Amino acid sequence: MTGAYVQMAAALVFVVLLIVATAFIFKKKQAGTGFMSIVGYQPFGPKKGVAALRVGKEVLILGVTPNEMRLLKTFGEGELELPEGEAFHNKFERFRARIKAEGK
Repeated sequence: MTGAYVQMAAALVFVVLLIVATAFIFKKKQAGTGFMSIVGYQPFGPKKGVAALRVGKEVLILGVTPNEMRLLKTFGEGELELPEGEAFHNKFERFRARIKAEGK
């Protein structure tokens, strides 16, 4: 009977260690790949603004207020070019010009 308890406890410890190891590996992998990153943020007042967020291969333009965060536009891969050294203000101005051109 005691052998069964020892075997069950060993299996439980093994499963818990496996879960912890898997979580550690996924955390390290996620930190290395940078799945989500902030491209830029343009404030329009206290706690209000527009944020550009890169999620995977898409760029999301979000309107941010104290009460909510709303998706304004989604750009797929290749739809929006974001040079690395360009200021967010210039990117936002290009975005506004593109929206005006589309008639939205």
